[in-house]
Amino acid sequence: MTSVSYRFLVGIGLAASASLASSQSVRNDPLAPLPPGPARSIAPAVQHPPRVAPASLRERLSALGRGFDGIAGISVVSLNENWQADYNAARLFPQQSCSKLWVAITTMDAVDKGRVSLDDRVTLNRNDLTLFHQPIRSKILGGGHTTTLGSLLFTAITESDNTANDKLMRSIGGPEAVRDMIEAKGLGSIRFYDGERALQSKIAGLIWSQSYSIGDAFFKARAALPTAVRRSSFERYIADPYDGASPHAVALALARLKKGELLSPGSTARLLSTMGSTKTGGMRVRAALKPGWKWSHKTGTGQNFQGRVGGINDIGILTAPDGTSYTMAIMTIPDKSNGSAQDLMQDVARVVMADHEARRGG
Repeated sequence: MTSVSYRFLVGIGLAASASLASSQSVRNDPLAPLPPGPARSIAPAVQHPPRVAPASLRERLSALGRGFDGIAGISVVSLNENWQADYNAARLFPQQSCSKLWVAITTMDAVDKGRVSLDDRVTLNRNDLTLFHQPIRSKILGGGHTTTLGSLLFTAITESDNTANDKLMRSIGGPEAVRDMIEAKGLGSIRFYDGERALQSKIAGLIWSQSYSIGDAFFKARAALPTAVRRSSFERYIADPYDGASPHAVALALARLKKGELLSPGSTARLLSTMGSTKTGGMRVRAALKPGWKWSHKTGTGQNFQGRVGGINDIGILTAPDGTSYTMAIMTIPDKSNGSAQDLMQDVARVVMADHEARRGG
């Protein structure tokens, strides 16, 4: 890299850092609005809250959260008994790819309203490429790729493909359409940013350039930034994430999805079936499932800066063999990338399953 290129990249990073510094103060109210920009913080939904969960379950979940090496938020909702168990669940946590769920719901809502069809065809080219995980990339580089909105949705949820998700988002009205859906349906404390490439660049202290989608250009640009810029950008994000969501709101939104309150019966069934086919997160909740239990979910994983990860999450619907359903949002900011977040998610699932079996006699 030439010295001119280096100065250019550093300049971008310093400019981003200066912008971030102006809003660096940590707010006492985790739901306070972000500085003026595309990511809105939505007021909590007006709805009757579920009853408080049994004390023994709350105590066990709280003990798990307190013992985590980092910051954890846990929320579990029983759809059958209408209770909710929370630990640190009002805090806004980085969603990362969990936010793909809101794009999917916005898409299915648009289908319900006749604005789009899952059979609508779209063509992706090099200008649609993003960064990080994007299995669809090889098809695009082969000379462009034509597919359907339904296929993009399936790939975005089950494989957490960033390019598929961003293309789907732009095809249904862009990030504003997703934010409008969150607000219109009263989902509460859930933010949505401008898609994966904009979000990941901002977290790193960069401004997105399509050139970053070529080879390892993004990683080189990020590595060229001074450590202080990287740290400032990362810590700013952790303190008040642009894509932040509270586990409490996420678990309630999942409960409303499962109960058919967000989408038509057909769209609800299709999205839940898609979530049941998710391939990511094999060492998270899914690794703890007992025979007969099912987990329909979405995972999210953030960038690693000096061993600290900006979000490791698993959110979804846990269904017992007898059909009883629980929604769970387990969101973390680990101090170390040592697998402790996955262990926490498995432990939470084990606690919920054990509580279910104890109260129903096995």
